[in-house]
Amino acid sequence: MEKCVAPISRASQLPLAAIGWREWATLPQLGVQQIKAKVDTGARTSVLHAFDLQYFEASQRLMVQFKTHPLQRNTSLVVEAIAPVLARRQIRNSGGQTQERPVILTPVSLGQQLWNIELTLTNRDMMDFRLLLGRTAICQRFLVHPGDSYLMSQFSRSAAHADESNAAGLA
Repeated sequence: MEKCVAPISRASQLPLAAIGWREWATLPQLGVQQIKAKVDTGARTSVLHAFDLQYFEASQRLMVQFKTHPLQRNTSLVVEAIAPVLARRQIRNSGGQTQERPVILTPVSLGQQLWNIELTLTNRDMMDFRLLLGRTAICQRFLVHPGDSYLMSQFSRSAAHADESNAAGLA
């Protein structure tokens, strides 16, 4: 499991960039070009909305094929992806229930930064955000500004509002 260890000396590190409580992200290896992420420092693990999970073996590795709806409140766009299963973990969801989820390792892009994160896969249809970035994904990379949004995003705030309006059928 990925852990975040506090640095011995902050003086030797570059200043951390600030991100908002929500940001636009991309998951390039999964074919997700734009997804709104909630930055959740209260959650250890990151999670992606996924459904129709199908497991299979390829080259003696367990793989998972799944679908995702990357846009909030919009099920018309479906992205299909395949990834190696890194592990299966018992995760406590927001309702306090424990469930076994597959874990994959994939690059995520926020602003100009690209790095690998562990993502669990589960159905988040009832949740507001399709991607949740937990604290292990952002540790020692960013400072979170809880009162602002889209500080690092390559997509504009107007795009965020257009996404919300389109999903609601307002545009």
